[in-house]
Amino acid sequence: MHRHGYKGKKFGRERDQRRALLKGLADSLILHESIETTLPKAKELRPYTERLITKAKKGDLHNRRQVVSSLQTIESAHKLFDEIAPKLKGRSSGYLKIERTVLRRGDNAQLAKISFVDDLTSEVKPEKKEAPKPAKKPATTAKKTSIKKPATKAKKVVK
Repeated sequence: MHRHGYKGKKFGRERDQRRALLKGLADSLILHESIETTLPKAKELRPYTERLITKAKKGDLHNRRQVVSSLQTIESAHKLFDEIAPKLKGRSSGYLKIERTVLRRGDNAQLAKISFVDDLTSEVKPEKKEAPKPAKKPATTAKKTSIKKPATKAKKVVK
């Protein structure tokens, strides 16, 4: 039978454990900007974190409180609002990418690396307002005058 209206995987955990798992993974992803986890967890983490990034880009108080309640630590929320969201202003969606890595040795589970699409290490360049340059004075026609050179001492001629 098909269960209608259920989004997401259970991961063999209860509801509170699943929520704590997603909070912890999102927290680590924001703090470290890249994490390696199993492929199903990465697939569940991507939409969860992208919603948080979209809220952080809006930046008002209500969205800030929602993001703080969806993460484990306040430091990750501050980093999301102050560092990550401004760097992703130009992108409307698709902030994260998932790359398959190796199979885990113990249980042969597919591992995946989830990270931000854009390189977040580059600094955001603040827009500098250049000081207006003083207007150049219009060139006037200068009168040609002879410039006198300073007088030089005459050399003594020895005979």
